[in-house]
Amino acid sequence: MSRYQFTCEVEPEYVPEQSDPAAPLYLFAYTVTIRNSGEVAAQLVARHWEIEDARGQTQTVDGLGVVGQQPLLQPGAAFRYSSSVPLRTPMGLMSGHFFCVAVDGQRFEVPVAAFVLRAEGVAGSSSLH
Repeated sequence: MSRYQFTCEVEPEYVPEQSDPAAPLYLFAYTVTIRNSGEVAAQLVARHWEIEDARGQTQTVDGLGVVGQQPLLQPGAAFRYSSSVPLRTPMGLMSGHFFCVAVDGQRFEVPVAAFVLRAEGVAGSSSLH
């Protein structure tokens, strides 16, 4: 096992009460759990997201921390947060990574595998471009 080992799980969810398909606007919430399964404490410093809608339109989001925080995760600890993203289509993909710095100065990235944003029960939510 690497001394610097973080894992990430994402739970996406469509938010129909804050969406307006006629606009079109589809709001998706997602909850991320990032866990330090390594041997060294490290701080989540920044994030990078690639968000693609069903038409192939991509937006990139970069920023410091997550939800206004830059958590320091001790070995075995986890940090969970929720955020949201608007799309103009009822389906999309999101992926990215977190940039972390260990307490010993080592820098590393934590990949976030692509996950599907899908407005269940909405026309057009079954395929990407």
